[in-house]
Amino acid sequence: MKEGFKEEKNNRVAVWRLEVDYELATLYEAMQKENEEQIEQSKNKLERLRKEWIRLNG
Repeated sequence: MKEGFKEEKNNRVAVWRLEVDYELATLYEAMQKENEEQIEQSKNKLERLRKEWIRLNG
């Protein structure tokens, strides 16, 4: 049972990294275009992802 949980966590961490990379790219693009609405959305999503990272590794 423990092995399955560890594999699931490793899979989630891999997906998490892809989500962070994508959101950082989205934030960068929004900053270049000075799109304040998208900047705020990206920052909120990154904050949610940060909290998830703490939960996964805490």
